[in-house]
Amino acid sequence: MTSQFFGLNIAASGLRASNASLNTTANNIANANTDGYSRQKVTQAASNALRVFATYGCAGAGVDTLAIDRVRDSFYDVKFRNNEQLLGNASQKNYYNQLVEKYLDDDGNSGFSTLFNKMEASLESVMTAAGTTETKSTYISQLKSVTEYFNNVYNNLQNEQADINAEIKLCADRISSIAQEIASVNKQINVIEMTGAKANELRDKRDTMVDELSKMVSIETKETPVIDENNPSRVTGATRYQIWIAGSYELVDTYDFRKMICVARDEDGSTDQNDIQGLFDIKWGYGSYKDGDNVNELSDFTLDSQLIGGELQGLLAMRDGNNGQYFHGKSANAEWVGDQMVVTVEVDATYLKDMTKCTIPKEGNIHIGPKDYKYDSWTYNGDSTYTFVIDKETLTSVPDVGRGVQIGYANSYQGIPYYMAQMNEWLRQFSDATNEIMVNGYTSDSLEGINILTGTMDTNSLAQYSYEQLTTLSENKGYYFLTGGNFAVNAVLLDNADRLATKADVTEGESEFMNLKKLKEMFDTKKIFRGATSGEFLTKVLADVALNKSNSNTLEETYKSLENTIDNQRLSDSGVDEDEEASNLVKYQNAYALSSKMIQTLSEIYDRLILQTGV
Repeated sequence: MTSQFFGLNIAASGLRASNASLNTTANNIANANTDGYSRQKVTQAASNALRVFATYGCAGAGVDTLAIDRVRDSFYDVKFRNNEQLLGNASQKNYYNQLVEKYLDDDGNSGFSTLFNKMEASLESVMTAAGTTETKSTYISQLKSVTEYFNNVYNNLQNEQADINAEIKLCADRISSIAQEIASVNKQINVIEMTGAKANELRDKRDTMVDELSKMVSIETKETPVIDENNPSRVTGATRYQIWIAGSYELVDTYDFRKMICVARDEDGSTDQNDIQGLFDIKWGYGSYKDGDNVNELSDFTLDSQLIGGELQGLLAMRDGNNGQYFHGKSANAEWVGDQMVVTVEVDATYLKDMTKCTIPKEGNIHIGPKDYKYDSWTYNGDSTYTFVIDKETLTSVPDVGRGVQIGYANSYQGIPYYMAQMNEWLRQFSDATNEIMVNGYTSDSLEGINILTGTMDTNSLAQYSYEQLTTLSENKGYYFLTGGNFAVNAVLLDNADRLATKADVTEGESEFMNLKKLKEMFDTKKIFRGATSGEFLTKVLADVALNKSNSNTLEETYKSLENTIDNQRLSDSGVDEDEEASNLVKYQNAYALSSKMIQTLSEIYDRLILQTGV
């Protein structure tokens, strides 16, 4: 039979279980408003019954308090984090698309359409006011306002690209920092849980950091128990916790972590004509990497992956988004020409055969086969062949023939590079059509006409490209040299408006202005940009911006709504319900009181049994 004191042990186990439940309830109530906290509960089980060799066979031995566990559903964690990376991507695109729209929007005062209409009106004034010097000067001044509009927008877009570039570094640094923190927390968790306890608060801390990480980049997590090598049937209590980002990069493996290292491109290492200097590439480094270590020993983080996700992918889309239009082809020949290594590249893409759409830097990085090189210059044959002169300092071997060649990479989003390329395409087409009319005309004094639009050759110089340089056939680059950043009115006309070619023929009278009529007709009827006339530039580009902004805004609102829905579902399991905890408080208080009453009852029994019966 059981001991007379067996009941006291049972009551004591009830006291211990009720006490643990009360303490856990108190902890839940205290953390009801703590972000990231998961509700905890006491896991109990009936103690193994004792065989008492009596007619009733076995006697219950009380309750065992097994653990204090978190109430958390990993299914909702995965759903929440998948949605977060989509939200992060959309929110970054939406924010920067709104800025682009503001830069391009016509406020009725200084926007493109307003300035272009004023320029056209001043051109008509020249023709109706007998072509006075004053009306010509006004026209040249209005045309200068148009070129300055492109200068300002181009600079604003480059400044925005610089801001995005800086934010990419902040994002990469934060990812690396979180990885280091998670690796540290993993160690703390394993130290505690190898003793048999549950590191609930530390697990909450880790999950909060993983939630934050999921908004910056797509993630996948895996946790597996560590088995004792000497006894495969024994689980040590420790776990192996792994995090992969961007589809295939292992960021954390229990106590080890990796870093995302941002490395600025060299001054001559651009991949797009319109890019600012110092754009960051990302390297995949070890956790031990520190500033000053050799970055060339690190592997590249693939920027063109569609699996990056999160804010990082949204930022890269806005910084590098070229609508999939980048230089690519196949190396047809590589040979020494004198002391220069010359590589010939054949291209197929239609946009690569149109210099008004060209975005190749004058010098920069080129990828041939499996290797990277730098080129000092390039030429185009006017058909489908480009020739690059490779920088000898980067030449370790003769480039492979028949291999793929590319400058930069394809990013299908319409980001900053896309809008700058669209601007360049318009002003190149417009300049070509305008200059062709002007150089074939004559001034009112019967002097030969000169080009009216050009570009500065250097930001630190007032020198401008001549008409011959813009139309030379030797390199077949056409107006490639003009960009929104250097677009300008010919300085000769700014100094002397009478050099404006107003006559189409030298025999015309001073008041006929046939050349200006040709120019006005070109403005009104010639399709120079995406099937539209000159003045419709903003309509076309704003349509792109508006569509992109609308899409990103819709996606952001959708994912925000899903975030709230999923988070509410998650909180319904893991969150602290104060009413439920109040109910538990009463329940466990009653259980504690009953266990105490049981001990009091047994005390009276023992008193009667031992002291009053003389046993």
